[in-house]
Amino acid sequence: MKDPILIVEDDIAFLKMLSTFLERKHYNIQGVSSIAEAKLALQSQPFSLLITDLKLPDGSGLELLEFVRQSLLETKVIMMTGYAEVSSAVEAIKKGALDYISKPFRPEELMMVMEEWHNKPKPSEAKEQQKATTSSLEKTTTAVEKGFVAGISDISKKFHQYLKLVGPTNMAVLIQGESGTGKEVAAQAIHRYSDRSHQAFIAVDCGAIPKEIAASEFFGHVKGSFTGAVNDKKGHFEAAHLGTLFLDEVGNLTYENQVQLLRALQEKRIKPVGSNEEIAVDVRIVTATNEDLLKAVAAGSFREDLYHRLNEFSIQIPSLAERKDDLFLYTEYFLDQANEALQKNVLGLSPQVATAFKKYHWPGNLRELKNVIKRAVLLSDTAYIPIDVIPMEVVNYSEAKEIKNYATSVNEKELIISALKEAKNNKSKAAKLLNITRKTLYNKIKLYQLKV
Repeated sequence: MKDPILIVEDDIAFLKMLSTFLERKHYNIQGVSSIAEAKLALQSQPFSLLITDLKLPDGSGLELLEFVRQSLLETKVIMMTGYAEVSSAVEAIKKGALDYISKPFRPEELMMVMEEWHNKPKPSEAKEQQKATTSSLEKTTTAVEKGFVAGISDISKKFHQYLKLVGPTNMAVLIQGESGTGKEVAAQAIHRYSDRSHQAFIAVDCGAIPKEIAASEFFGHVKGSFTGAVNDKKGHFEAAHLGTLFLDEVGNLTYENQVQLLRALQEKRIKPVGSNEEIAVDVRIVTATNEDLLKAVAAGSFREDLYHRLNEFSIQIPSLAERKDDLFLYTEYFLDQANEALQKNVLGLSPQVATAFKKYHWPGNLRELKNVIKRAVLLSDTAYIPIDVIPMEVVNYSEAKEIKNYATSVNEKELIISALKEAKNNKSKAAKLLNITRKTLYNKIKLYQLKV
């Protein structure tokens, strides 16, 4: 029997379907339908994974996420959301959720998310895994370099240039940007461009570490130093010795933890909890945040001296909306990943899907795009992804944008006449000038009884 899993879902039929499916995959499943029941279950036995709906009868799944983060660090969380709740799903990721999955979904899609979780190496395994991988960074002229999509838009080229420039140095780098933009991927690229590329890359989610055990997580502890310390433990700093330590959402550290981190960076020495001996460490620090740390400094919640220590070089990672020219590069990249994971051979997007993708604003950035494509590949039974397997949020946004463009025009009829004149009655060109579809243009021509 595989790891025990707790599912929290108030739709009893859906809960039963998921439970039955996962039990057939030899997982040990317990299902409940409320936050209260979930907390009792979590306190009664250990679960390796919690799969919870965002909206529950007695509150939000975010409350359960916070409960797990504070007291059950070994339990990972996957959030189930309605597709219109992307912003809440992003918030869940910021608070430490492993991933989110948008309803409606098939059980096979959940399995794919779970398999990614199982296949992700633990920090203690990262160094050995990296030694087993490629021995050098192959710098190519293609858009994709060793799993990092460099991009072809001007803003992406500039961003990638910064990664290449700062990579070979030992400067501390602060990566800033929205959730889902790929800050950890950027940090890995910096590591691979550095002289430390053959050493460990250790990624730490600062938002998921309870303040009471942060010192142990960062610096390790010796056996017997506190209740529950049954063995010696190596901390993240020691694990990243000679390599790179990536601190994600560094703004979530408590003031006390900030003091401890600053001392470790200044002295380049750490002392495990309960030990009298210090350990010398040589670590390159890369941090990331989606918050404005300068505002946090001004508010007194983030130390100014630590901010300057972490911000020897800052990089602003662009949102997906800012690099729309790269959209289909990322689409192809995620499509290849999904095909491999699902053992399918979907070739690309249908024209309708491509149009919807271009018009959508992608609030969840690359993470949202990856999830949409992963779901679409799973549901597609044709060579090209059809529009009916794309979440309605994406499709409806495209249609709403067309309506908004018209609603804000002072004289729609005159705009259409002007566009047709400029395009010399070429309907396709006129529709492009008006930022609408040809079908919509033909309907408007008929509505206004225009002779063209």
